[in-house]
This record gives sequence, structure tokens and C-alpha cells, in this order.
Amino acid sequence: MSVTNKQIIEKVNAAFARNDTETFLSYCTDEFTWTMVGGKPLKGKPAIREWMASAPPEPPKFTVDAVVADGDFVTAVGDMTMNENGTVVPYTYCDVWRFSGDRIAELKTFVIKTDRASSETSVAALST
Repeated sequence: MSVTNKQIIEKVNAAFARNDTETFLSYCTDEFTWTMVGGKPLKGKPAIREWMASAPPEPPKFTVDAVVADGDFVTAVGDMTMNENGTVVPYTYCDVWRFSGDRIAELKTFVIKTDRASSETSVAALST
């Protein structure tokens, strides 16, 4: 099941990149819960639709560095940027998805603002 779950998350991430809420939700249970750590959980498809409709029209641009699947859980780690008032702001994220059968039941998202320019400079300095 882990391989199938991993493939579903890859499809869901592609839907996010297209800002395609309905495709994303088609893989979720009706009781799907999304918790952005530090915020109030969103419960149920109507709450997800409402929250996503209120988000900026331009979805975050993200890369997926790794996707790891084990049993009912899939974890995706990567970087993303969001346009915040005309400024592109870099973040690192970790999404932990929990499946119930063949549907996504829960998502816990950890997002941390980063200073990508500083970290790239540090890596370059270490490699010389």
C-alpha cells in the first residue's frame, strides 16, 4: 500500500501546483483534517474549499526533495516560495499525510520561513 499511497501524494502535489482544489479533495475522505502546525485544524472538505478559496490566487511554487512512504503514512519534504505582498518569501516544509484505506484522512503541515540566500552562501563557503 505504501507505493500506491506515495503515487497518490505525487498526484496531489501536482494538483496543488495547478491550484486544483477539487482534484486534491478527490483523494481525501469526507472527514479529512488538515492541520498547519501552529494554526487551527481545518476539518472536512467544505472547510478546505473555503480556506483554499480565500488563499491568494497564485499557489506557492514548491519543489519536493523527498517522499517517504511507510504503511498508512507518507511524508514529503521540500522547499517552496510564496508571494507575500509582492515579495517572494522562501520556506521549507514537511507534509505528513495519513491514509485510511485508499483515501487521505489527515495532513499535518510544518512550514518554516527560511533565508535561502544565506543558506546557499553558507553551503558555497563550506564547499570551497
